[in-house]
Amino acid sequence: MTVIEAAESLGLEVLTGPQGLPRTITGACASDLLSYVMARAKPGYLWLTIQVHPNVVGVAELLELAAVVITDGQNPEPATLEKAREHGVTILTTPDPTYAVAGKLYGLGVR
Repeated sequence: MTVIEAAESLGLEVLTGPQGLPRTITGACASDLLSYVMARAKPGYLWLTIQVHPNVVGVAELLELAAVVITDGQNPEPATLEKAREHGVTILTTPDPTYAVAGKLYGLGVR
């Protein structure tokens, strides 16, 4: 499954450019602790979080994540979106809680 397919299936709003939308999702990680994500996520993962600060982009870029999904109706800081655009990190949002998004992704075959 690609990022754009997940976005369409889950009704996610794409906040950054289209460059990352064709990326293949290889798994997912749901956590709000950056250190946990750095220890557990792998390249190609989709990261579900409520964190909205620019450090999210740094972690996503470092780990070569497919995209970051900011859940629970949280809105990223303007500096986060600016940094994401500069570094080619795809940011998506949803009003749904992390738990619901994770369950839907699991139902779509993302493990």
